[in-house]
This record gives sequence, C-alpha cells and structure tokens, in this order.
Amino acid sequence: MTERFKTVAIVARRHSASVIDSVLATESCLLGLGIRVVFGEKTLKLLDKSVESNGAERIACSEEAMGTTADLVVVIGGDGSLLGFGRELAASQVPVVGVNRGGLGFLAAISPEQIDIKLNEILQGQFSIEEHFLLEASIHRDGKIIASQTALNDVVINPGGTTRMIEFDLWLDDEFVYDQRSDGLIVATPTGSTAYALSAGGPIMHPGLDAIVIVPMFPHTLTSRPLVVPGNGTLKLRLLSVADAEPQVSCDSQVHVPFKIGDEIIIRKYPSALRLLYPSGHSFYQACRSKLDWASRLGGQRTN
Repeated sequence: MTERFKTVAIVARRHSASVIDSVLATESCLLGLGIRVVFGEKTLKLLDKSVESNGAERIACSEEAMGTTADLVVVIGGDGSLLGFGRELAASQVPVVGVNRGGLGFLAAISPEQIDIKLNEILQGQFSIEEHFLLEASIHRDGKIIASQTALNDVVINPGGTTRMIEFDLWLDDEFVYDQRSDGLIVATPTGSTAYALSAGGPIMHPGLDAIVIVPMFPHTLTSRPLVVPGNGTLKLRLLSVADAEPQVSCDSQVHVPFKIGDEIIIRKYPSALRLLYPSGHSFYQACRSKLDWASRLGGQRTN
C-alpha cells in the first residue's frame, strides 16, 4: 500500500440516496485499506442524520482546511460537483478524484460499481495525474476590482435572465481583437471545451493544451467564429451597450456576478491548477468515444 495517501477526504454536494450509497461504499473501502477518512462538514451532517456509523469515529473537515488535512479528496457526484469543489481546492494542490453519480461524467473517472477496484488501484500507486488550469475573471470599475471569481470550465458573459443582444469589444494582451454584437461570449479552458462551449460550436481541446477558446454566442455576423488563443494571454472585455437586460459574468454556470456598461472584465489563467487524479489506463480519447458517442454509426452499429 502506498504511503502517499494516509488521509482521504470524502465530499458530496448532492445528497440523494444514490450519492449516500457511494459515500458509504467509499468510506468502507478506505477504512478496509487502513486509510484515515475525513468528511466534508455538510456531508458528515447528512450521514449523522440518516446512517449509523460502522464503528469508526467520523471526522469532519472544513473545505478550507481540506487541502492541508487530506492527501486526496474523493468527490462523489456529477461533473458539477467536481467543478464546485475543484474551484475551492485548486489553490491547495491536493489531488482530486471523482466518483460519477451524475449524467455525462466527463471529469468524474470512477463509476459507482468500480469504487472498490479503482480505489484499490489508486492506493497501490496505479494512477495518473492531469493538471487542469482554471480561469480567473475579475470585474474592474473606476480602476478598482469589485469582484473576482475562478472557473474550471468557462467564463460566460451574457445579458442575464433575458435573451438580449449585447455589444462589447475584446482585447488580447492590449491588442484589439474585435467589436462584436451577440447574445454573449464563452471563454473556456480545454477542460470546458467539452461543455457549454462545445454546444455553442466550439472545438474540442485536449486537456493538456495551454490554450483558451473564445466562442461567440449567436453572433450578429456569421463570420464570427470560435477563436483559440494562447493560455498565458490576458483577455479584456468592455461592455458597450445592452438593452433592457442585467448583464452578468457566469463562472461554470454556478457563480454569477452582475456588471454594467463601462466595466472592464479581465480574464486570465489562475495561478494554481486543479490536480485531477485518474485510475491507470484513463484515456481522454476513450472518454470522448464513450461520452460523446464517437464510436457509433448510423443504424446503431458501433466500432471499436
């Protein structure tokens, strides 16, 4: 047994019966391997209310302290759960692995029926680690930063609750890119290229690329196409006009910050990357074949 993971944290955002089942299965597996287990505070409260302990003392750990307390964090839920915890844990550099209890499960690498096998392999040292960089979006008003948030998938500039066209200009490293009218703009990492940006017509990018994709949302001109730029660039967006709407910056579709005409939105790479851990044999292209149905043909026949 590897000495690398002596303490493992278990966290979950959704608290459905299936998620609780996987939390308990993960706990049982880890304790059986002699691993010290801690729980996110909200997850532990739920277990204390609904499930009897198996005899071991259950220890709570705040999300703020998790990065220094645990050697590995197991996130149980869908990709949305991984996005939420990933933003919070990236700065600590603690590795994170996901057990998929959601839909697509692009980031969560372990299926519920594989918990015992895959966690055993990981704790034996059979794993790989991918570093997924985040974006940091800050809103500047009158020379001051009024808000700042991070995103693992994407930063989306949109008119808010109502569908309205907005006009903005975009700069990259102080070089003017374009003045555009559209329903908004998606700025995505390689991790987020298979999410909202893909639905909007953006390219699929390998997670190891150091690049950012800019995808217009329903642009006024058909020649406005997705643009891939260097990952170390700094984007600056300035809202020029918007009619009867309350524009906002949305990070991973989970955090929403309003802004107004005249504000500058600065988007750049966040200093710390999320360290996602995968069982050995994980392949990005296999995930694409499985999750995006690349291996299917018309008529229902599949290829290997």
